[in-house]
Amino acid sequence: MMEAESKNILVLAPHTDDGEFGCGASMAKWIEQGYRLIYVAFSACRTVVPESLPPDTLVREVRQATSIMGIEDLLLFDYEVRVFSSKRQEILDDMVKLAREYKPSLVLTPASTDIHQDHGVIHAESQRAFKYNRLLGYELPWNTTVMTTSCFSAVEEKHILKKTEAILSYRSQAFRHYYSAEFIRSLAYTRGTQAGTQFAEAFEVIRWLL
Repeated sequence: MMEAESKNILVLAPHTDDGEFGCGASMAKWIEQGYRLIYVAFSACRTVVPESLPPDTLVREVRQATSIMGIEDLLLFDYEVRVFSSKRQEILDDMVKLAREYKPSLVLTPASTDIHQDHGVIHAESQRAFKYNRLLGYELPWNTTVMTTSCFSAVEEKHILKKTEAILSYRSQAFRHYYSAEFIRSLAYTRGTQAGTQFAEAFEVIRWLL
């Protein structure tokens, strides 16, 4: 899949759990194949967790979820949710540092058609910071109303199960209708049907170097 000089894959999650939803099964597969996954969450959404829970709830949950995935490199920033647009330069500076430090072979970012305001900022700034890297956009169907499925990652049932276990560890988000094993599996089955395999995750090709 990637050149031998780097085994680093960088996953950019605007908020905790976005990366697991967008490419969790592929992350499980790549870790199994010996790649190093660096998971970067830009906000733990401290101001919007349910009022009955401590503000750092999602910090604890993302640590648990990434541990389940087998991710050893977790980086947490603390940008305030829904106002990323006012911090574009700081976010870009952080990404440039990540590009220099990790020299990733592949970067995962939200798709270009993701309508969430914070996701749009992460997508746009990732194109600037990682303009010399392979860059794929992952889908979050509740935000991505139109998705160009120009790349597929074939995964196995064990990878879907790992993704599901990680996502369901975000107990504070259980009220959302898409936090379900049924949804996760059905989307993977649909993408697998499109790709000619049992299960898959779909991506938008933003930049690919040969």
